[in-house]
Amino acid sequence: MNGQECGASFRPGGVYKGPKYLSCRTTALAKPPFPTKSSPRTGRPAARRPERPGDAAKVEARTQELRGPARPSGAATLKRPMPAVLGPRIVSEEVGSLLVTEGWDDYRLLDMGEGEKLERYGALTVIRPEPQAMGPRRLAPSIWAAAGAAFTGDIEEDGPGRWRTEPGIGTAWEMRVMDIPVVCQLTSFRHVGIFAEQIAHWTWMVERLKAHRGPEKPRLLNLFGYTGIASLIAAQAGAEVTHVDASKKSVAWGRENQALAGLDAAPIRWIVDDAVKFAEREVRRGKRYDGILLDPPRFGRGPDGEVWSLEADLPYLLDLTRQILAPGPSFMVLTAYAIRASFLSIHEITADLLGHRAGTLSSGELAVRETGDPTRPGRLLATSMFSRFLGA
Repeated sequence: MNGQECGASFRPGGVYKGPKYLSCRTTALAKPPFPTKSSPRTGRPAARRPERPGDAAKVEARTQELRGPARPSGAATLKRPMPAVLGPRIVSEEVGSLLVTEGWDDYRLLDMGEGEKLERYGALTVIRPEPQAMGPRRLAPSIWAAAGAAFTGDIEEDGPGRWRTEPGIGTAWEMRVMDIPVVCQLTSFRHVGIFAEQIAHWTWMVERLKAHRGPEKPRLLNLFGYTGIASLIAAQAGAEVTHVDASKKSVAWGRENQALAGLDAAPIRWIVDDAVKFAEREVRRGKRYDGILLDPPRFGRGPDGEVWSLEADLPYLLDLTRQILAPGPSFMVLTAYAIRASFLSIHEITADLLGHRAGTLSSGELAVRETGDPTRPGRLLATSMFSRFLGA
């Protein structure tokens, strides 16, 4: 297996020497300034209470937010045409890449195990479910119990949905990503507004944008752009950015991040739209982009009720983005979460549609290394799969 860490050479067990915000330096975990309720017998967070009547309905009502709802039972999916394979495959293929981040000053994966993970975002330490954290925890129960927020099965009429927070801990706070301040929030989808493993793509993207040559700024399209962190990083690197997301709340969150970062004058178009419909219009208009980011959910809905299914719709969307990707050294990054498939699946789909172009297609997994225990090597937590194309 070929390995990379955020664009730098990486060997399992090796030491990463990269930008300061990806430093692999580990330090002893400082005790957070806030206590949590815990079981007196185990020292771990108190057990979840039994589910009450009506909890399921409340959960469903709260899921109309940010990442879009789960696919409703019996929902019809528009049958889209299957694209044709274009020409012989000449692209150079790198299969099995591993992109690892150690975290940075404002983000750390501290520990994982027993189906949960312990992370620090800025000043707040949180506990969230993690199905891939199947092993034992390494840090003491008292450290887990000191987390300021935990995503639980509790449902409150008011407040942050399924999060349990300690007194004095708010539902929104700030952190920095690549020297850009952003707002984090405890959402009912258990997310906080940033997918930290994506920094492996963001650092690579910045290198590509800064290497752009031409009389005009490089143009970047960010589909399923979420809270706009990648859009802000791209704009700061000199790109003209088109940010598209079907969620009004996500786009509003992105604008809030833009204001906080002092990038109000940056050339970013914020668009609330269905990603497929937007890409179709760009094809008809003959638009071209020097870089395209795609970070689709498994299921979702557009602003007008359009149903998105990754397995059914991804080939068609990739064919559209192929048509609006500029020739030459342009790039496209696709990330996929929570699908029952190997990264080989998205690699082959992408290769079928971009393989006729000269360049490099790399596919594999994104992972985060835990850094909470400085006495032993941190374990890796796989988070998602990716395919990344760079034209020649």
